[in-house]
Formats: sequence, structure tokens, C-alpha cells
Amino acid sequence: MTKEALILAAGKGSRMWPLSESYPKPLLPLCGKPIIEHQITALRNVGVDKMNILIGHRMKEISDLLGNGEKYDVTINYIVQNEQKGTGHAVSLAEKHIDGAFFCLNGDTLIDEENLNLLSKQKGSMAMMITDVDEGEKFGAVKTKNGILESIIEKGIKGPALINAGIYLFNEKIFQSLKSIEKSVRGELELTDALKLNEIYTVNYQGFWKDIGSPWDLLTANEVCIDHIQNNIQGTVEENVSIKGNIHVGENSIIKSGTYIEGPLWIGENCVIGPNAYLRKGTVLYGENKVGASSEIKNSILFKGAKAPHHNYVGDSIIGKNCNLGSGTKVANLRLDKEEIYVIHKGKRMNTSRRKLGVIMGDNVATGINASINSGTIIGSETKIGPNALISGTHESKSLII
Repeated sequence: MTKEALILAAGKGSRMWPLSESYPKPLLPLCGKPIIEHQITALRNVGVDKMNILIGHRMKEISDLLGNGEKYDVTINYIVQNEQKGTGHAVSLAEKHIDGAFFCLNGDTLIDEENLNLLSKQKGSMAMMITDVDEGEKFGAVKTKNGILESIIEKGIKGPALINAGIYLFNEKIFQSLKSIEKSVRGELELTDALKLNEIYTVNYQGFWKDIGSPWDLLTANEVCIDHIQNNIQGTVEENVSIKGNIHVGENSIIKSGTYIEGPLWIGENCVIGPNAYLRKGTVLYGENKVGASSEIKNSILFKGAKAPHHNYVGDSIIGKNCNLGSGTKVANLRLDKEEIYVIHKGKRMNTSRRKLGVIMGDNVATGINASINSGTIIGSETKIGPNALISGTHESKSLII
């Protein structure tokens, strides 16, 4: 049984802007808890009792939340990467902390017990998980022969491809290989260069796989994860509330009369829903949220303190901490031609591969009454939007839109 794991959680996660302005990437919430907690739980459930977590960017927030691992019934050991020098450098820092075989995974990758068990069957060997994707240009593609890695191709292959899933089973041999590689053209030590020096068995990932590399990927992962929640109502549900499917309602939350809920969905602590609100499948409210009269939330994530208090529609969106949508603010989530939605993100035009996507909104954004937000809009934190405004495109933090 593999008893140790290494989670690579030191990166800045700049591709997750504007969400990364307030969260280190591993702490981005997914179905009620941070991504990294999902990873720790899955690893613990297959017998891993020591988690080595590589931290760097905003390291104190990660260590403060996770602590020494006692609350997860594991031991957590922190390894600091002060300077980002590549994934190979990151793994090499763990040599003095790990003894024997260990799982290694990126801090933004979902994993479950089934796939970890498949990987652990490669006892005495090193192995990696691979998976098929529709858009290979976003990832490093791989070629295999008889279940063994043959080559790794850099990003740029268009169309469907077999790719590296970012989940590994390593032993002490990986550290020796990392000592013999040279810096890449990017000036970094690449883990993939060390893989090429070894016999690496490949294991096909079973089921849903997602690299949470962009904000809209968090929505996609949430859509899958939320299907597994159990019915758990700890708050108050008034009379004349209709509930279909499983829902989680946290302590001190209240669902007022006339509200209609279609699960599965997650409502955190200290939320006020209704009266006469409509919550639809896939919605996650992380706590201290308000969804008021005649407001509808569909398949969206509202971070802590975000409010849609009066006559709002929010679909397929992420709303940051402490945002407030003025009365009548509506978010479109579907193009008129029903084609996939493109966004301008970090200066590049990107295909989200989603037909439905509303707004990605940073923290502390406020909209005036009757503001209209088009599909595929990205709004940075601390932005103010005037009444009756029509918003499209991408807006940097602290913008004023009138």
C-alpha cells in the first residue's frame, strides 16, 4: 500500500484570474470545500497517511487552513518552494521528505479513490495516468506502446489527443533522474524530461477528469462533483417550500416560504433564501449569501457574502466574495446562435468549450439597478457598474462601468 503523497500546490494560478485575486488556487472552493481538501480525502481513503504539500505562493493561507492534518486524520508535512523553477524542481525538493513509493499530483487536479487504486496496482514501478481530451492543444500529449510511455509531445496538437493527466506513482528513481536533467528553453526543470529517462507505465483514467486551469473549469468540475452530495438539512426550512433532489443546507441558514429548489445543490451557513426565490441544479452558495424575492440562480457558484437580493437572474456564473447585484441585474448565459462561448482572458481570445457561461466576477463588485451582463463577461474585483449598464467583454479590477 502506498502511504505517502506529494501535492504540488506552490503555483500562483494566474490563469484563474479574477478568482485568484482572493484565493490561492488549491483553496478555490468546490462543492462546499477547497479543491485540496477533496484531494486529501481521496488519498486518505486509499490508505495514504502522510501528505507532503509543496507550498510557495500565499503559503500561509494554505497551511493555516490545513494545519497539521489532524482534522483529516493524516499527517501533513509542508515543503516550501520559494522560487518557481518548474515542476521538476518542485518534485526534487521532496527527496529528503519521502521514503519509498508515493503518489504525486498537481494541486488543481481532481482525483478519486477508484483511479488512485488503479494507479497503486503498479507496485514496484513508476506510472502515470493518461486520459483522452477533445482539445489537445491545451495539454502535453503522450504516445504509448504496450502500456508504457513512449514519448511526450509539447502543447500544440489540435483536436482530440491522449494527454498526461498530471497524476503519478513515483519511487526514489525519480529523484535520481531529476538530478540529471537540464533546464528547458523556458529556463525551468521539467518533470516530463525526467519521465523520459525512465520506464513509466501508463494507466487510463476512468470517468470524469478535469484540470481546473481556468475559471470556467471550476464550473464544469462543480457540475460533476455536486451530483454526489447527500441530503443534509441543518438550517430552517419554512412552510410552502418545494425541494426536489438532494440539497445541503448549512447551520443558521433559512429558506423562506414560496421558494422552489431543484437539487442537487449546496447552501452554506448563514444564508437567507427567499421568499419566492428559485434555486436550480448545480448552484453552490458558500455562506452568508442572500438570494431574495423573485431571484433565480441556476448552476452558479456564489462565494461567501455574495448577494442577489431582488429580481435577479444568474446562470452558469461565478460571483466573487461580497458582491452585490442591484435590483433587476440580469446575467445572460447563452449566445443567440447557441454556439460555444469565447472570452478574452489574460489578453487572449479563448474558447471555453461551454455553450452556457454567464459572468466570472471577482470580489466586491457592485452593480446598479437593471444592469445587464452578457454571456462570457469577465469582471475584475472592486469594480462598480452603474444602473442600466450593458456589460460585455473583460474588465480589469477597480473599473468603473456606466
